[in-house]
Order: sequence, then C-alpha cells, then structure tokens
Amino acid sequence: MNLQQYFPVLLFIVVATCIGFALLGAGRLLGPHRPYDEKLSQYECGFEAFGDSRMKFDVRYYLVAILFIMFDLEIAFLFPWAMANGTIGMVGFWTVLVFLAILTVGFIYEWKKGALDWE
Repeated sequence: MNLQQYFPVLLFIVVATCIGFALLGAGRLLGPHRPYDEKLSQYECGFEAFGDSRMKFDVRYYLVAILFIMFDLEIAFLFPWAMANGTIGMVGFWTVLVFLAILTVGFIYEWKKGALDWE
C-alpha cells in the first residue's frame, strides 16, 4: 500500500483545519466582545419564553417524521439506478419496478391507515 497517494488528502485536511482555526482566532481577537443581559438571554421567536421547554409532542409528529425519512431514503435508492440505467438492462428495470410497487403499496397502506392525516 502506497501511503504517498494519500498525502494530498492529508495536506488538504491540515490546511483546512489551520484556516478554520485561524479564522476563528481572528474573529475572537478582532471582533467586539461586549456582552449584556439582552444579548445573552434566551431567544424564542422574539418574545419571552413561556411554558416548559420539555413539553410532550404529539406522537403523530414523530410518525410523520419517521415516514418522511423512510420514504425519502427509499427514493434515494433510485438515484444509483437512474445513473446506471443504461448498463443494467431489463433485469435492473424490472427490479426497480418491483421496488417501486412495494414502495407504492406501503404508501397506500399508510395513507389508508390515516398515518399521513394531520388534524
């Protein structure tokens, strides 16, 4: 294994880290530092915070979020197929059609169960 091939990557990481720390240091040294109560207070939509910040969310929020992530990741599997569409032939085409059919059946099931309804 030739480690000299990785030298440009290592050099890039070192230079990027040095530039990042240099910019952070320059901002700390050259920037104004005048804290006051209003600046250091918590910000919540322009008005004073009220209620408990650890309030419970409705489970439907989490359900919709999980369904979005699930379907979004499944759709992300279509990008490699689209890039290799010309080389995989009919077997790849029918495989993706089966995948899309399963995805569609899952989507219809979730829709019929009312998981996507937001009241």
